[in-house]
Amino acid sequence: METGNKVTITVETTIHAPVEKVWEYWTEPQHITKWCSASDDWHAPHAENDLRVGGRFLTRMEAKDGSFGFDFNGVYDEVRVNEFISYTMEDGRKTTITFISQENETKVIEAFEAETTNSIEMQEAGWQAILDNFKKYCENSKED
Repeated sequence: METGNKVTITVETTIHAPVEKVWEYWTEPQHITKWCSASDDWHAPHAENDLRVGGRFLTRMEAKDGSFGFDFNGVYDEVRVNEFISYTMEDGRKTTITFISQENETKVIEAFEAETTNSIEMQEAGWQAILDNFKKYCENSKED
């Protein structure tokens, strides 16, 4: 895969909640720590988010048994409230998230440049699992 061509992976979901709620839950650290994991044996014990162009974000992701963890971080390139976020990860890869309001639902489309360590299928499955966890958190949360 070291061809110089970057592979972009896209994951998406439709959430039964208005875009304002979806945006808040996606961007506020007290919510990020409740949904940002790909499986039940992982969690995000800490998150920081300076949501503005040039602002940084950091989400600490760890196995609940303490066996492994890493910081997921980067810098925002573009932010349009309730519509669009783009950022550059620490390793230089780009990500975009589009929020499409559809009455009382929100479609979230996330596209990211793949890394070269793990298979495309594994990366797509992991990012989709996190997005599915986000959908479940948004739809089941009673906080408004």
